[in-house]
Amino acid sequence: MTRLEAIRLAAQERATVMITRLRDLVALESPPEDPGRLTACADVLDRWGTAVLGRPAQRVMLDGLPHLLWPAADQRVLLLGHYDTVWPAGTHDGWPFALAGDRATGPGVADMKAGIVQMLTALELVGDTSRVGLLLTCDEETGSPASRPLIEEQAARSGAVLVGEPSTESGELKVARKGGSVYRITVHGRAAHAGVEPHRGINASVEAAFHVLAVREFAAEGTTVTPTMVTAGTMTNVVPEKAEFCVDVRAWTSAELDRVDGLIRGLSPRLPGARLTFEGGVNRYPLQHSVSGQLFELAQLAGKEMGLAPVDGVSAPGASDANFTGSLGVPTLCGLGGVGGGSHARDEWVDVSQMPDRAALLAGLVELILDPPQRN
Repeated sequence: MTRLEAIRLAAQERATVMITRLRDLVALESPPEDPGRLTACADVLDRWGTAVLGRPAQRVMLDGLPHLLWPAADQRVLLLGHYDTVWPAGTHDGWPFALAGDRATGPGVADMKAGIVQMLTALELVGDTSRVGLLLTCDEETGSPASRPLIEEQAARSGAVLVGEPSTESGELKVARKGGSVYRITVHGRAAHAGVEPHRGINASVEAAFHVLAVREFAAEGTTVTPTMVTAGTMTNVVPEKAEFCVDVRAWTSAELDRVDGLIRGLSPRLPGARLTFEGGVNRYPLQHSVSGQLFELAQLAGKEMGLAPVDGVSAPGASDANFTGSLGVPTLCGLGGVGGGSHARDEWVDVSQMPDRAALLAGLVELILDPPQRN
């Protein structure tokens, strides 16, 4: 039996423990920007990770929220994930963890608590973790505003970054990801009585409407430009003096994100006296196949040597923290977490029967990175 085959067998023996850990982790609600609940979840993850790695975590407090880092002195590999979810406190009360056959459901079960369980299991299976770091952040779902510098710092001192975000429903790894931008555009007008003297006002709602329609025309093949939240006005009988609208942009190339950025910032008022101000911009540049290719080939090799079904890859429209690390030019592979779907929806699920093999795949990939196969 080869080393990688032994890893797969050992992972299968941990199947029950993995489900128990997943159940416990989903029950520990970790909504964004909730210091109390995030800390309670971090306490458990701290114990689990420290027991696996044999070295204590650094609890990095950023904006009052706890991020967990187990750095390695000679960090050849960084396992990266997040333990915050999109679900507000109390969601688990009405939608608790449940298991029906091989399908587990519950808030955050796929995005990405199954991935965390698999990462910890993989670290148990790796022969020597002295060159492997682990970073679990808690603000990914809000755009990683505080943790981004920490992520980039750890990626820069790593030879490769492996991200435990969920795979696709069919199990494909994510070898490329769209980049994304978010904008908040504020329209400044002038208030007036809507019935008596509307002509004295500058209607911010009308001005915003021009631009909500205009930005949709900035889209191109493969590039989406989507107006999202829109707010305006204070009362029904007042010409709105202020309006805001947000725009979500996704693109496969940095050039496309920059093109749309220039067009959005080039918007000019249509109504005399109106004024526009802009917040936001490019949040994540795309994860390119050029930085994931070699790692994907190693993952395919690891899967083959373990006897797994062929490992496939896909380009994903969503963004993750992998975009940050890949944009630095650090080899990065994403989608190494749970096989499931429905992220951010009430039908979120993960296939627990595949969790041991996915943990084994991750462990095997780490082993091949640390001890690369000889090329002919």
